[in-house]
Amino acid sequence: MTVTRQIAYFSMEIGLHPDIPTYAGGLGVLAGDTIRAAADLQVPMVAVTLLHRNGYFFQQLDASGWQIEEPAQWAVDDFLQDVGDNTIITIEGRTVHVRAWRYDVTGEGGFVIPVFLLDTDLTANSDWDRTLTDCLYGGDEHYRLCQEVVLGIGGVRMLRSLGYDAVQHFHMNEGHAALLTIELLREQRAAAGRSTLEPADLEAVRRKCVFTTHTPVSAGHDRFPLDLAERVLGNGEACGWYGLAAHEGQLNLTYLALTMSRYVNGVAKKHGETSRHMFADYKIDSITNGVHAATWASPPFAELFDRRIPGWRADNFSLRYALSIASDEVWQAHQWAKHDLLEYVNREANAGFDADVMTIGFARRATAYKRADLLFEDIDRLRQLAHEAGSLQIVFAGKAHPRDDAGKRLIQRVFRLAAELKGDVPIVYLPNYDMHLGRLMTAGADLWLNTPQPPLEASGTSGMKAALNGVPSLSVLDGWWIEGWIEGVTGWAIDDDDGAVRLRSQVAASLYDKLEKVILPTFYGRREQFIEIMRHAIALNGSFFNTQRMVLQYAQKAYR
Repeated sequence: MTVTRQIAYFSMEIGLHPDIPTYAGGLGVLAGDTIRAAADLQVPMVAVTLLHRNGYFFQQLDASGWQIEEPAQWAVDDFLQDVGDNTIITIEGRTVHVRAWRYDVTGEGGFVIPVFLLDTDLTANSDWDRTLTDCLYGGDEHYRLCQEVVLGIGGVRMLRSLGYDAVQHFHMNEGHAALLTIELLREQRAAAGRSTLEPADLEAVRRKCVFTTHTPVSAGHDRFPLDLAERVLGNGEACGWYGLAAHEGQLNLTYLALTMSRYVNGVAKKHGETSRHMFADYKIDSITNGVHAATWASPPFAELFDRRIPGWRADNFSLRYALSIASDEVWQAHQWAKHDLLEYVNREANAGFDADVMTIGFARRATAYKRADLLFEDIDRLRQLAHEAGSLQIVFAGKAHPRDDAGKRLIQRVFRLAAELKGDVPIVYLPNYDMHLGRLMTAGADLWLNTPQPPLEASGTSGMKAALNGVPSLSVLDGWWIEGWIEGVTGWAIDDDDGAVRLRSQVAASLYDKLEKVILPTFYGRREQFIEIMRHAIALNGSFFNTQRMVLQYAQKAYR
């Protein structure tokens, strides 16, 4: 039976539900928000990902702030339905059986998008093959490549097994799914009764494929030694596809996706520009990311929007009318959201945070270019401005990749500096950042801080979630903030002089200047002006930087 869905969305990670740990961070949450918005808009989509029985990982921090990883156990049967369909793939010459579990994402109008999570934990498989869908981004490059065979090749075969033969567009959310193009080429050859590729096969597959690249950071682009690729996938020379994927002597899945896609985009205007410099031989557009408004609006703000902007869930653009909501109502909703965050902070960290003190939120993947410790570049000045310009308290969160020791040391540095500043600037680092905690932090902070090293922030979406809840950003001009920033209207920029490359100390000095001379005096002394900035954050940024607008742009640019 053929199931009519025109778009198949493939992503290695998808944030489907706060209690389903099949996501690591922004990429997965963005994927989940995309599917939720597509369901609201009744876009004929089906999605494919991996099951990840052990999740990404459960993060604990020891007394020194060193990260400890544990499997993120969850009850698969409580959330997913075993659809009963199996397919097979070949890895290293072995037959590997793959089954699918189903999770339905239901939109505002009742439209359902099915998400199929692939699973190799079957008795017909070897012990090692049964673990292939256990850990998100786990294991070595051999494990990772085998996972990507399951996602890309296994994903297409599973869709065919389930009757999805009418798919017109295969959307690869990052290069992890690029091997789906190899399976589509195999289908194309088989349909023509040939064992070798022809130029017409390549063009036919390109017409079906869309690729979104998410990062300018080199480590984010999957590359594998060719000898490993030949061992895992088999010798590809016979069908000619190794030439499509090989780059600088490696199997490069980003280049495979670029070569085999009709439409390619970055995830912010600046990121599109950066990507065109990185991959100069390819035409790369940009569609700026967004967040799913109904998911990320905190309960106090959702209730306020329901009263004052009826229909905002179906029409996110109508959030521009937030400018007409009374100041005291905006402030009261924020105070409720802040109460929820501080209640969590004080319960979990025994921090004694005060509801009357400006609370800064910082939650990112803990890695060097995110610069979580930039705020501490001059701790004497930070201490001084907290005493003289206005009190501060700061909430940090974020996981380091298990193999990123530099990221783990960054968390430890924040721990050490928090102890050094105790009594002057209360600071906590909350473990196990996830969708639950993300909702609390982005809604409950008074100010959202972002300090990446330009141009490495492709987009960033946490600041969009904050804006939706009336929380302005203080951010380096990179990623989405270049588009969302209006100084003193939607928030503030760090180091906004002329875009020149700055020393770290100069960027930190700009951060301190904005806090000391502008933000803290406004928060404590000109509250009505601060609330006006909160309203503009919602009306200008919340109404635009959402996945409803983003999916409509994909429908217009990529899926036509």
